[in-house]
Amino acid sequence: MTIHHEIETLIRARYPLLYVVTSEETRVQELLLDIAAKRQKKLYEWSCTTGLALAGASVQSTKARNPATREPLAALDEVIAHVEPAVYLFKDLHPFLGKPGFTVTRRLKEIALHLKHSYKTVVLVSPVLEIPVELEKEITVLNFPLPTREELTALLHQILADVAQFKNVAIDLDPAGRERLLQAALGLTLGEAENVFAKILVKSQRLGVEDVGEVFAEKQQIIRKSGLLDYCTGEEFSHVGGLALLKGWLGKRALAFSDEARDFGLPAPKGILLLGVQGCGKSLCAKAVANLWQLPLLRFDIGRMFGSLVGSSEENVRRAIAVAESIAPAVLWVDEIDKAFAGAQSSWGGDGGTTARVFGTFLTWLSEKTAPVFVVATANDISSLPPELLRKGRFDEIFFVDLPAPAEREEIFRIHLGRRGREVAAFDLPALVGASHDFSGAEIEQGVISALFDAFADRQELTTPHVLAALRETVPLSRTMDEQIGRLRAWAEGRARNASAKT
Repeated sequence: MTIHHEIETLIRARYPLLYVVTSEETRVQELLLDIAAKRQKKLYEWSCTTGLALAGASVQSTKARNPATREPLAALDEVIAHVEPAVYLFKDLHPFLGKPGFTVTRRLKEIALHLKHSYKTVVLVSPVLEIPVELEKEITVLNFPLPTREELTALLHQILADVAQFKNVAIDLDPAGRERLLQAALGLTLGEAENVFAKILVKSQRLGVEDVGEVFAEKQQIIRKSGLLDYCTGEEFSHVGGLALLKGWLGKRALAFSDEARDFGLPAPKGILLLGVQGCGKSLCAKAVANLWQLPLLRFDIGRMFGSLVGSSEENVRRAIAVAESIAPAVLWVDEIDKAFAGAQSSWGGDGGTTARVFGTFLTWLSEKTAPVFVVATANDISSLPPELLRKGRFDEIFFVDLPAPAEREEIFRIHLGRRGREVAAFDLPALVGASHDFSGAEIEQGVISALFDAFADRQELTTPHVLAALRETVPLSRTMDEQIGRLRAWAEGRARNASAKT
């Protein structure tokens, strides 16, 4: 059932009070105008600055307004006084419901009893949900969804039609480009989408698939306002060395959020858990997949969720999840999830169960989420992972990321030398690969960086001996944590898919 059909059904069923949670008042008003016209009813709108008046074009006239009804009680009295069938849209009434004396709350309760025997409905619209206990049994709450792809398509078509008359504006959108632009705009309100499309046109006098980044920048504003998630910059997929099987798995799902995939019957992928040795590219993969799929990357910091007040931590998690879903499709990166939820099983004895409740909230969302939010969780220590997290259904796959094999180490050297402006052919790669046995990707990168410092101090160009000397001075983590890595490999055998092809 669509929100349009649901609201119309409730109005026809004479539900007295509806509470629509959204910041898009205009969309709600347009929907109610359509319903009111279909049901032969009038639509009135109210705000504390304009009072009660008929909605539509006539409201531009000050004569159509009654200044006395700016007070909520006076406006509610008018609702009772009217005898004709009507729908009344009250905008941002929630601050008046909490005022001392509860007069507005009491009046709404009385109106609810009156409207049950009439053809009138009061609709409250607000971006926040604040309902007094006295009205909980009288109000029906509805969450107004963000614009669908069809609504955004209609908006884009309207904008393109409007700018078609201007010869200095270039439109470079083939069907695939339009699909990517609309995909990026999903999660924005109609107002936000209209603003960002207009911004692109004003800024560059053109609109094309290259402008997807501007749409992501608009989504970044939403993240900044929430204060609960971090908006991260993606990483080029070509900067990830090795991990061929993981790359192949991700590459097959690159088009999973498209219309073609939905028509084929494919569900949106849920997420992956990357388990493995530190410094082997797990976090880099999280950044790369967002870039590969052209989706915004959000970092979910569990530590930021914990608040001092009882219940605030769980509420913070729910708010962060709501923000992620509001800009979906997106990639949600949960780094070192093993440390974040390490105390979940013993939480009741230490922090009053806060960690356990936060963990439970997150797990429930992982299993039941329907929004296209792809979760990439990374972990280094399986002994700290609660078993509930590893159950099938939480993630699509669990990948084990081991230390890079010789061929992968050669690819990693090529990446880091090339990124620093060096001609790879000038280096003895077989010698570097042999000297970096059991090195992680991060240790190889730091070896190249250390060699650069040494070469710069000697006023020389970087050469193979510089890198070999830096590698000899490095004690890899595989030596200091040999036992832990062995246990990790033993656990992953048969329980997780290898991220790299066996050599």
